[in-house]
Amino acid sequence: MDWHTIFWRQWQIFKSRFWKILGSTLVSPLLYMVAFGWGLGRSISVEGGSYMQFVVPGIIALTSMSVSFNSVAVPLNISRLYYKTYEEFVIAPISPVSVVLGEVAAGCGRGIFASIIVLGLSFLFGAQLIMPPLFWLVMLLNSFLFASLGVLAGMIINSHEDMGSFTSFVIVPMSFLSNTFFSIDDLPSGVNVLINFLPLTHASKALRAVVLENPFPWASLWIMLGFAVIFFWAAVKVTLRVE
Repeated sequence: MDWHTIFWRQWQIFKSRFWKILGSTLVSPLLYMVAFGWGLGRSISVEGGSYMQFVVPGIIALTSMSVSFNSVAVPLNISRLYYKTYEEFVIAPISPVSVVLGEVAAGCGRGIFASIIVLGLSFLFGAQLIMPPLFWLVMLLNSFLFASLGVLAGMIINSHEDMGSFTSFVIVPMSFLSNTFFSIDDLPSGVNVLINFLPLTHASKALRAVVLENPFPWASLWIMLGFAVIFFWAAVKVTLRVE
């Protein structure tokens, strides 16, 4: 297993672009905190607590999803279709499983990095979060899941325009509907059932339960694990086919 070779390459890219990555990672969570935390949230109380306490776990889930996915899917898609640098991986004596694992590990690291930034911002905005090991496990699993989906999308989508369409039709709706900014309990039952099929819904639900000290939804953790296994397995199969 020489996945660390792929991971090391991504680590070098991360170090060389650190300040750009940090700046771009800060923008969206900061806007969410100001708009939904300070702006909208000052006059809202949810489940007996402040709206800021309620929304921060959703923003963490959303950020780890979007960063893990985009940091893998877009560069991989561009390197495969335009720069043709993915051919170097094919020629190199590295197994497809190692390629996928290295890319997923790098995307996972970027997702965790972005989540830690959101945590830092949330403390500055006055949120008081409880972060036992279960909190970090859910965050890691969410990043792994969407980094695997990023590899899968980067390998099967055959144009940059289609990648944009995938993001518009799948990632963006999931960002706003999956229990991130509001509770889905009050939605019509049919819509509620559909939203419960989305993996980000379970990440938001699990993180929020930990932070608010509610009973932990173990079923959500198992559903996330199932999605992670399916996406990773599909990414490996697609990579084998491309080779």
